[in-house]
Amino acid sequence: MQISSESIKVGHPDIVADVIAANVIAEILDEEKKLGLDLGNMPHCGLEVFLGKGICLVGGEVRTRAYVDIDRIARESVLSIGYNHAAVGLNGHLMGVLNAIIPQSDNINQGTSCKLNKKHEVGAGDQGIMYGFACDETPELLPLPYVLVNSMMREFENCGDPIFAPDGKGQVSVDYDIKTGKPIRLAKVLMSNAIDYRFVKGNRNKVKEKAKKIAFKCLADYVDKKTEFLFNPTGEWEAINSCSAADSGVTGRKLVVQFYGGYPGAQLGGGAVVNKTPEKVDCSAAFGTRYVAKNIVAAGLASKCAIQLAYAIGIAKPFSIYVNTFGTGNISDEKLIKIIEELFDLTPAGMIERFDLLNSDVYRKIPRTFFMDNYRWEKTDMVKELKKAATRA
Repeated sequence: MQISSESIKVGHPDIVADVIAANVIAEILDEEKKLGLDLGNMPHCGLEVFLGKGICLVGGEVRTRAYVDIDRIARESVLSIGYNHAAVGLNGHLMGVLNAIIPQSDNINQGTSCKLNKKHEVGAGDQGIMYGFACDETPELLPLPYVLVNSMMREFENCGDPIFAPDGKGQVSVDYDIKTGKPIRLAKVLMSNAIDYRFVKGNRNKVKEKAKKIAFKCLADYVDKKTEFLFNPTGEWEAINSCSAADSGVTGRKLVVQFYGGYPGAQLGGGAVVNKTPEKVDCSAAFGTRYVAKNIVAAGLASKCAIQLAYAIGIAKPFSIYVNTFGTGNISDEKLIKIIEELFDLTPAGMIERFDLLNSDVYRKIPRTFFMDNYRWEKTDMVKELKKAATRA
């Protein structure tokens, strides 16, 4: 039995769009902080970015006291990734930037602003269903295929070899034991990366050898003699035909790979994450559900856990909570739901404060990976409380 996961480099056009949206929100938060930022006056943003053929369109709805230069942020975001010449598919210096941002609806604002909300709380920015997941396959309490393929993406991003242009994506397939359900070995590795032939000297076949060396370096603990490696299976991918020169980029289009890589049982709900301020539960509850699931697994209450939260617009507390431990729980899923309700504040305000979601630095980091970093939602600081509650359940 094999399970596969896919991931992408930050230079993939969809993630470039995510980076631009996240950086706009980050700069708004920076400017709001100068004016005295708190839950009562926090900005409300829902942005969408489209990239195509040298054009960047930034649209959506924003309510803020601050001014930020959308044109400059978009260009700097693109240039920081390495898109500075037509030879790599996009040039941030020459890119056309269109601003189609409008004010947030008053109807939405009265439900989400704690000053206007009837209960004087930060209401959920929209209805929606979010899922979180954790399992004990890795120290990160994430599925092994997800960890491996994301590690490979970061390795290619940081390799320092200009032959490998910013745009790229990868995939891994891991063999699992049918009886135990545990991962055994890395069976297949697929890497596709745009090649900047301005830096290729001599034999082009050596590019594949370099790619395999980079990939297998970070995957060494799971590679064996039978592990297959496939590189640029079309036979050619020139950097001049990469990013938005060849494909459009849109915010939120790579949610499956950003969340749990398509791992069976790890569902996807809600909407895009990095392009929204955290009163919108698509953002905050995406991390809140992961936090709860990870702490349940870390506490030894289950070896695999999925959490679902549902919200209604303008209402702070979750509309419903669902838990599935896939038969691995030490106590029933119904009892876990009661423990979650007792221990975790899953209102937008509670998650904003616990996860530091008005911190601009968080927004600048999350487009690359939602989980594999030192984010507050990755902490396992509720283990003791969960174990105590489980003994009482």
